[in-house]
Amino acid sequence: MKQKTCKSCGAKFRPSLSTQKACGVQCALELAKKPENQAVARKAIAQRERQEIQVRKQKLKSRADYVKEAQAVFNQWVRLRDEAQPCISCGRHHQGKYDAGHYRTTAACPELRFDPLNVHKQCSPCNTQLSGNIVEYRLELIRRIGQERVDWIEGPHEAKRYTIDDLKAIKAEYRAKIKHLKEQAA
Repeated sequence: MKQKTCKSCGAKFRPSLSTQKACGVQCALELAKKPENQAVARKAIAQRERQEIQVRKQKLKSRADYVKEAQAVFNQWVRLRDEAQPCISCGRHHQGKYDAGHYRTTAACPELRFDPLNVHKQCSPCNTQLSGNIVEYRLELIRRIGQERVDWIEGPHEAKRYTIDDLKAIKAEYRAKIKHLKEQAA
């Protein structure tokens, strides 16, 4: 490597590392005492601590936490996908909050939790106060996706227990789909 000038004493030296700024230990200690270098060091230490905290948080997560995260991303995608559509149950466009309403609930049929045919944009009053307004939901669902697919949703399904890896993959897939929808809208 070519010679560098020491940032502390100004002497010329050959660095052993490309990032080396001081000619020796004494000069490096002097550099470390400067306020601007202390701020950089504090920032680097804080960043490393944040990364370590994130790793510890990931290790503490339960399967239920992963389900909740994947469900939130999936629901966001459903609301974006159906953005131009009215509420599937009441057929209204309004200024209120919209949910991603499941035709077959996640409690009754957890294997359809992430099935796009089973979940559509639904206004919050229909979803929460009218328990999904299921009769109207079914009528509109038949109109949107057809009787055959509704019969499939209503039929028996093989039980599915999502693993943490499955949930991570679902979350990543729907994040990518959200990004794609937002790019198309822009």
